[in-house]
Amino acid sequence: MNNVTNLDLKKLKQRLASDFDNGLSQVTAKNRLRKDGYNVIKQQKSISPIGLFIDQFKDAMVIVLIFATLISGLLGEYYDGITIIIIIILNAILGFVQEFKAEKSLQALAKMTSPKATVVREGKEIKIDSSELIVGDLVVLLSGDKVPADIRLVESQNLEIDESALTGESVPVIKNANKLVESSVVSDAVNCCFMGTSVTKGKAKGVVFATGMKSAMGQVAHMIDSEGNDATPLQNRLNQLGKVLVSLCLLVSFLVVLLGIYRGEDIYKMFLAGVSLAVAAIPEGLPAIVTICLALGVQRMLKRRAIVRKLPAVETLGCATVICSDKTGTLTQNKMTVEKIYVDGKYIDVTGEGYIPSGQFLYKNSLIKNFSKISSLKTLLEIGAICNNSKLLKRGMGSLKYDLSGDPTDGALNVCSQKAKITKEKILEEHNIYTELPFDSDRKMMSVILQKNNNLRSYTKGAPDIILSRCSKILSSGSQIMLTDEKKEEIEKAISRLASQGYRTLALSYKSSVVSSQQKHVESNMVFVGLAAIFDPPRPEVFSAVAKCKSAGIKTVMITGDHKATAVSIAKQLKILPPYGKVLTGSELNQYSFSQLMDVIDDVYVFARVSPEHKLKIVKALKQKGHTVAMTGDGVNDGPAIKAADIGIAMGITGTEVTKEAASLILSDDNFATIVEAVEEGRSIYDNIRKFIRFLLSCNVGEIMTMFLAMLMGLPLPLKPIQILWINLVTDGFPALALGVEKPEGEIMKRKPRRKNQSVFSDGLDFKIFSRGIMISIITLSLFIIGYRTSEGNLEVARTMAFVSLIVTQLVHVFDCRSERKSIFEMNIFSNIYLVIAVLFSTMLMLAVIYVGPLQAVFSTVPLSLEQWLMITGVVAFPYLIQFVVVIYRIVTKKAQLSYTE
Repeated sequence: MNNVTNLDLKKLKQRLASDFDNGLSQVTAKNRLRKDGYNVIKQQKSISPIGLFIDQFKDAMVIVLIFATLISGLLGEYYDGITIIIIIILNAILGFVQEFKAEKSLQALAKMTSPKATVVREGKEIKIDSSELIVGDLVVLLSGDKVPADIRLVESQNLEIDESALTGESVPVIKNANKLVESSVVSDAVNCCFMGTSVTKGKAKGVVFATGMKSAMGQVAHMIDSEGNDATPLQNRLNQLGKVLVSLCLLVSFLVVLLGIYRGEDIYKMFLAGVSLAVAAIPEGLPAIVTICLALGVQRMLKRRAIVRKLPAVETLGCATVICSDKTGTLTQNKMTVEKIYVDGKYIDVTGEGYIPSGQFLYKNSLIKNFSKISSLKTLLEIGAICNNSKLLKRGMGSLKYDLSGDPTDGALNVCSQKAKITKEKILEEHNIYTELPFDSDRKMMSVILQKNNNLRSYTKGAPDIILSRCSKILSSGSQIMLTDEKKEEIEKAISRLASQGYRTLALSYKSSVVSSQQKHVESNMVFVGLAAIFDPPRPEVFSAVAKCKSAGIKTVMITGDHKATAVSIAKQLKILPPYGKVLTGSELNQYSFSQLMDVIDDVYVFARVSPEHKLKIVKALKQKGHTVAMTGDGVNDGPAIKAADIGIAMGITGTEVTKEAASLILSDDNFATIVEAVEEGRSIYDNIRKFIRFLLSCNVGEIMTMFLAMLMGLPLPLKPIQILWINLVTDGFPALALGVEKPEGEIMKRKPRRKNQSVFSDGLDFKIFSRGIMISIITLSLFIIGYRTSEGNLEVARTMAFVSLIVTQLVHVFDCRSERKSIFEMNIFSNIYLVIAVLFSTMLMLAVIYVGPLQAVFSTVPLSLEQWLMITGVVAFPYLIQFVVVIYRIVTKKAQLSYTE
């Protein structure tokens, strides 16, 4: 903060070379602007569309396909070459469209700066572009202004600043130009204002000490810019899969070509065989189907009020092990509410939430109907209504929702009073406001003097300890009695009790007769009335959301700039903080090295009074410990941590633009519970991705084994490259896509999260792929041999039978891939109607290739006879008949065991 918070005005003027009376001269301003640069947040370099499109062709699988295209062209197989080229281009377009989402975090930060600023130059107030502000400029701030740069205050009058965009806390900060502070933390710098924040009350004059990227917001922008975008777990696994498949196909193709040449086979045929194997080994449709599957998940999540900005993040959220959540506005409603009142030794509960002025007052669970029985309560509510500058605004005719204009604390007292039908307007029908003594940080109280006829009466609210020290009497049972040491001790215990529960307490008092409006007279020897305990309530749905996270093996961590006591209270209410959980503050974090933080990070559930740097440090430590981290937030302060996390989640309503642009997921309803639904959707999507990977790869293994075994046996190629491509992309593509909308199996939110680097082939998926691939190969090769022999060596008939048998086997197999726990005979075939439609459509395409003349010429197929169809049906059905017998046997055995047990 350039060490300006602890300087008196004389030293400050020298340090910044400024003039606090006349401001800078135009000549000085121009010279400094030329030297220091403009007051703007630097933007990231735009992504080149051409470069991004070229990047799509650098994938290993794409390179192999390009090589296969060249070989096909050299061998005269033009249909094959053209088909592969079309596949490559379509895949590149899909990838380009998905990735061409420019990062706009810094652009959003730039938009938050004020376009105009009022400055004093050469003794005159003028308006200039805020981008032209320089260090030493004297700036005038008025209510409603956005602060255009980092400013050290020189003068201030009742100044309050909304710093929520920078610190995350919604309560306006009272600023004081005359107070010097040693702390360099933004939240403690009460004599400074910062770029991007807003003036909510009062006016001030200050000198600029930091602009552009050197400002507090600029430092946040720099942190966001410096955080890279790591690949998600799904991307890593697919990259790993692609490398394995490419290596496998190249090795097998090379061996086959060498073997064929060694055996004296025609070189042309061997190169064609190599291309066929390469095409068979690569699941060309996999990248596109993964993208489309994720896109379908995005559509479903949109219906659940979650907007996905970065497609692979859907799956990443499904394996999250930690969710770091800001408190204010994320776990809580960001609506100050009076929940308890302490008057005359009694704790009174106040029902209702938010700004809706309806609720009840309860004493020991009994409804208070007659306020005359507890007269102190009515007096307290009247003070709360009078010492108030907020307004409740109904959203529209017939609406039950209200918006607040003014300070949230005032709003809480205003709403509470209106619940008892006590309003400022009604009180002023019989009284006039004589004068007001505004709140300031030194007095920590505010007073209003009312006049009725010639009598003056004062009402005061403020910090409990200050108010209590200024009172000599207490209102008890409608009468004023002496405030004894014993009574003071009771009140102090009440203050401590409410504070330990996370409430922000205000004391309210009055003076029945005042003879002077002087502050010292009005705010002394007052009558203590009671305490109002103000609470920012948790969102009701968050309780169940946190519980679901816990059952799903996900740790919820609260990260907030709020005080420790308040954070702990909220965390305990929401069941975030277990009995053994630790709480760390920002100052404690400063004493931890990164390695020390990693040693304790797993035991910490609440971080309080933290800065953006702390949040970033926390997320990095969690990631270093192997966690998949989700970070939620709404203010600029959350931006760096959101971008550093595996998945950043921004609030759509209260979130700043920079946070939304840095995030992977935006909650359109600002509802923490939506995160749980997103986690469930992410897990379901990953399960479905495993299902279609199982389907596609088992089909590829079947194709590879079919071609490889045929060559080892000295047989002609059972399938041509173009036939394999048709099966992989068209015939298999639609059923694989339908697997992407399969409904979740069982209690998906009762499972523990997957490990971040867990292989996509875990839990026996690799065995299922290879075993079923071998079965598909045996069926296809058997029917190819049968067709070849029964047609007296007619290669087109044999290839058509192999082509059909491969497709039919795979279309039956797709139903088996719907579950990793149940067989094809234990599921309702129509529970996924999209899959049924996809299989029927693929069947029609297969028949078209066989029986439509032009397609026969392209794919080298011939019509099949009824006898040939019966042979295909019998061979394909045989292994499933065996599986059916096994399932029946298992069911009968299980029933027999249950009967025996009973």
